[in-house]
Amino acid sequence: MSEEHVERRLAAILAADVVGYSRLMEVDEEHTLNLLRQHRREFFDPTVTKHGGRIFKVMGDGFLVEFGSVINAARCAVEIQRGMPERNAGIPEDRHFKFRMGINLGDIIVDGDDFQGDGVNLAVRLQGLAMPGGIACSEAVRHAVGNKLGVDFADQGTRT
Repeated sequence: MSEEHVERRLAAILAADVVGYSRLMEVDEEHTLNLLRQHRREFFDPTVTKHGGRIFKVMGDGFLVEFGSVINAARCAVEIQRGMPERNAGIPEDRHFKFRMGINLGDIIVDGDDFQGDGVNLAVRLQGLAMPGGIACSEAVRHAVGNKLGVDFADQGTRT
């Protein structure tokens, strides 16, 4: 039995999800879904495209995005996080949409229009470590970004 060739490449992966989405859905499903669609259509998706990203997986309130440049991935994440407070203006705090994001630079497996592997898995785990409205990134991302974006990094220490 011969194994099929597996295509791999280096990519920056951004994982994002909406903080408290289940709670928001519990309060008002249709309104929450419509707001998520509006945020995506008007802000999230255009910002991803502007920075050269491609959303390759949507899981309800979660998104996986592939970038050919780690700097562009970080710029995109920062722009989205900085833009959301303005989009939430005038809305009660308990109805705010806030994203948590994780960014990893790593090897991924190309599977048609989808991507898999440790490069993707680590981005998702990092997203889980991010504070609401924050971005968690791997050491590889931190090193690649350096001081190029004028953002401060807070070292969370080694995680396993």
